[in-house]
Order: sequence, then structure tokens, then C-alpha cells
Amino acid sequence: MAFLQRFGIDTYMLLLVATVVLGAILPVSGGAADIMGGVTFAAVALLFFLYGVRMNAAEVWAGLTNWRLQGTSFATTFMLFPVLGLILAFVLRPVLGNELVTGLLFLSVLPSTINSSIAFTGMAGGNVSGAICSASLSNLIGVVLTPLLAALVLHQGAGVVTGGAVLKIAMQILLPFVIGQLLRPWLGNFVRARKRMTTMVDRGAILLIVYSAFSAGTVAGIWTLIPPVTLVLLFGVISVFLAMGMGMTVLIGRAARLAPADRSALFFCGSTKSLASGLPIAAALFPADIIGVTILPVMMFHLTQLFVCALIAQRASSR
Repeated sequence: MAFLQRFGIDTYMLLLVATVVLGAILPVSGGAADIMGGVTFAAVALLFFLYGVRMNAAEVWAGLTNWRLQGTSFATTFMLFPVLGLILAFVLRPVLGNELVTGLLFLSVLPSTINSSIAFTGMAGGNVSGAICSASLSNLIGVVLTPLLAALVLHQGAGVVTGGAVLKIAMQILLPFVIGQLLRPWLGNFVRARKRMTTMVDRGAILLIVYSAFSAGTVAGIWTLIPPVTLVLLFGVISVFLAMGMGMTVLIGRAARLAPADRSALFFCGSTKSLASGLPIAAALFPADIIGVTILPVMMFHLTQLFVCALIAQRASSR
């Protein structure tokens, strides 16, 4: 284990790899998948309840009114990524084909993740209150803005998006957080004194998200929708897309002279894309006969960002 730790690989990283493998070879489906979804929902809700208990009102207000962080996060998610997506689509359309390129463009206009980006920010010692505000606002705005941007870059109708995504964000993220804030005078000291417990909840929630994502992809058979050579090429493109987004996010954070904790929040919120928000929006925008291939870049990006962000957050935590 000491040898592996030299490369930033510890017990948690091994658990993450094991979770990926388990989701690929032994995915949950049917009723078991519904139960897993409920467990994951509850774990994430518990995570944000504990965040609410640990944070005072001043920290929450500071995160909400941190205009430099919120502005750079919004610009990265809804301006930088669409531009990068258009560039990649122009270059790679002859190689990947129209459907996969459509998936890349759709990926570029998605909002940030909520659950994992905030958990990674907490692991890395970043500005968690700022990350909660940034990721939540990104998804609330994305319910309207993502279909409009998709209509712009894909030249098609914006479709109809329901308020279900907004309700889910409220029930899973905002409501537990508010309850935690209300109970903070009685539970704050108890929770803050048990850092090991909160760390287990943080990392456990991420492992559940990873397993659910890989299980869903395996059950859907997305890995068999295109030839292996094209799949490998797409993975390379997705890796480059993610590296470009992360690199630009780091540069933007430095150029905006954000504090280190804010740069961490910007990195994990600005460089990630939400599969949970992307799937219902894709269902509203695309015909059923192409949606499987169209969401493949989104699924692959989501899985890659989870692994890369976990590695980076773990290294930041060890420092």
C-alpha cells in the first residue's frame, strides 16, 4: 500500500476502482436498481443535511453572494464549454459521425453536477458553501438554459422540459440542507466533533453515485452501441474535452484571482457535467431511435470525470 500511495492511490481509490468494476460486471437492474436509487438518494440527502448542520448562516450567505465565484462558474459551464464543444464538433464530425457529434454538442451545454462536485469540493478542502450555491444555481438555470443552448448549437426545437428536475433538486439538496441549518444550534457541535463520520458519508455517497452510473450504463448496453474502435476513439475525445475544460477552469480561476478554496469550488463545479440533468432533457429533445447513441458521450464524460475528480480531490485532501 505504501508503494501505491506514492502515486496518490490509497484505500479509497482502490474502492473506487472496485466499484467501477462491480458496476460493469454485476450491475443492478429492475427492482434492485430502484432500491439502489433510493439508497443513493438518501445518502446524498444525508450528505447535504450534514453540510447544513456544519455550516453557519454567514458561510452560506458568503457563498451565495460570492459573485466572482458564481460568475466564473456560470461562464465556464454555459459559455466556455459550448465553445469548446463547437470546435471539437467541427473538427471531428467526419470521424465520429453526426449522432456522436450531436452528443458532444449536447454534453457541452449541460449544467454542472451537484452531488459529486460538492462532495469533491469538500474532500479537497474547498469552499463548500460556494460550491453548493454554484452547482444548485447551475442546475436550476440549466433546466431552461440547456434546451435553449441546445436549440442554438443543434439548430432544432428546444423541446419541453418539466419541473421534475427542479423538484428533485429541492427535495434532495435544498430541503435537507435547510433542515440541517435549522437544527444546527442543537447538532452542530456533535457533527463537527465527528469528522470521521462526515468523511465516510462524503466518500460513501460518491461510491454509490459511481456504482449507480456504471450499472445504468451497463444495463442500457451503451458500450455495445458503436464499434470498439470508435468507442476507443470517443473515449480519447472525451478525455481531451475533459482535460481542456479542467485546464481552462484552472486558468480562469487564477486570472480571476480567486482564493484557493474558491478555485477548488470552481474547478469541481465548472469542469463537470450532470448526467442526472442531461438524461431527462435529452429525452425531451431527441427522437427515441437516436437517444442511445446521443447520450453515450454524456455517460462516458460523466464516468471519466468522476474518476479523475476523485483522484484530484483525494490528492488535495492528503495535502
